[in-house]
Amino acid sequence: MLIALLADIHGNLEAFQACLEHARAQGAVRYILLGDLVGYGADPVAVLRIVRGLAAEGALAVLGNHDEAAALGGPTGMTDAAAAAIAWTRARLDAEDRAFLAALPLTAREEGRLYVHAEASAPGRWRYVSDAEAARRCLEASEAHVTFCGHVHRPALYSLSPSGTLVAFTPVAGAPVPLAQGRSWLCVLGAVGQPRDGNPAASYLLLDTQPLTATWQRVPYDIATAARKIREAGLPPRLADRLFLGR
Repeated sequence: MLIALLADIHGNLEAFQACLEHARAQGAVRYILLGDLVGYGADPVAVLRIVRGLAAEGALAVLGNHDEAAALGGPTGMTDAAAAAIAWTRARLDAEDRAFLAALPLTAREEGRLYVHAEASAPGRWRYVSDAEAARRCLEASEAHVTFCGHVHRPALYSLSPSGTLVAFTPVAGAPVPLAQGRSWLCVLGAVGQPRDGNPAASYLLLDTQPLTATWQRVPYDIATAARKIREAGLPPRLADRLFLGR
């Protein structure tokens, strides 16, 4: 079975639709959404409409920090631009949207896999898996054969052996990685809606369950339209500009 995993959509409808279309063309039959569905982008309602439809068809979704802030309000610890986008987003979500986000779990497990938005040892603290130390902490807390997370906005792959040797990889788009037994694996998806690795193309992951392989995908999308909507909405211009840079 081919599963599409998407994280950090951030209200970017154009990127989200492009990734879904690409995943379907590859043969994906299931969807896992690893949080931060909203925030930054100008289409939170449209994105949530799609997500809720996918969830009704059996997709799994977990909570991200931007989702939590949009659903519940209160202090966020975010940058001024991110906080402004959350306030704008929250004002546009209806009660059902906020209830859907608030009800999302921090983690989900199935068939030896853990899905989480941020670092798995304390999912609600929203720590980034941005280095080997954080990756080790995440893998040791997970106890799953494969852990999938987002939050970092940069694709990455880590492997931990039974003897405690940690290896870090930079995945190559389109190149399947066998997730061999005997090691634990941490797949950091990259971002659908706001990549930060210098590549502006949307990032998501395809998981083939037989044999077990992970393939990162990069998908070009209509950045100009997504950026124009951000500016027209009155959101901070920086949120539009960075889409072209992938940073």
